[in-house]
Amino acid sequence: MTTRIVELRQGILKKNDELARELRGRFEAAGVLVLNLVSSPGTGKTEFLQKTLAALRLIGSRAAALVGDLETDNDARRLALSGVPVRQINTHGICHLEAEMVSRHLESWDGVELGGLDYLFIENVGNLVCPSSYDLGERIRVALLSVTEGEDKPLKYPTLFNSVDAAIITKMDIAEAVGFNREAALRNIREIRPGIRIFETAARTGAGIEAWLDYLAEQKGATRI
Repeated sequence: MTTRIVELRQGILKKNDELARELRGRFEAAGVLVLNLVSSPGTGKTEFLQKTLAALRLIGSRAAALVGDLETDNDARRLALSGVPVRQINTHGICHLEAEMVSRHLESWDGVELGGLDYLFIENVGNLVCPSSYDLGERIRVALLSVTEGEDKPLKYPTLFNSVDAAIITKMDIAEAVGFNREAALRNIREIRPGIRIFETAARTGAGIEAWLDYLAEQKGATRI
């Protein structure tokens, strides 16, 4: 039985990886920068993404978002307040997004053309375990952790943090109040992923957003090479 379960899992991941490669080719051909945002529940991922989308729209960049949740369209409605196209993906119990889900929702997304976008953000299901194994065709994977979660989060979930290109620490405006050890958090992130880009942010105050937007512009420029 154990052998059968392993074979089944390998088959599922192989199929996902094949579709993810196809998606990556489509994204690259369209010139759109795709980012996969991963975090645990309550990190402030949706609020951070809402501020990002609104800021991008303000400077004339064209962005859209796919939002993964087990149920409800609450996050999609929140993100839509930024004025950009948003589509909800409900997984109905599955703890992560898969390439097939992304592909299916792109195909049926009326009025949105990949070639007309600069950025596509995929807000993954709140989970630090399952999403680490599933490539969605993104060029950049981002891990978010909040000051309320503990400085050792990267050490507890090394598989995820070792797979990301950037890390975002959220809610820095309350770091002192919750006793957050900034130095320990930065050290732990870099221990798991040496050389990673780290952004310290507070969505409610706007702290760190400008540096994050500069990073997005830098990475977007690299898609044209």
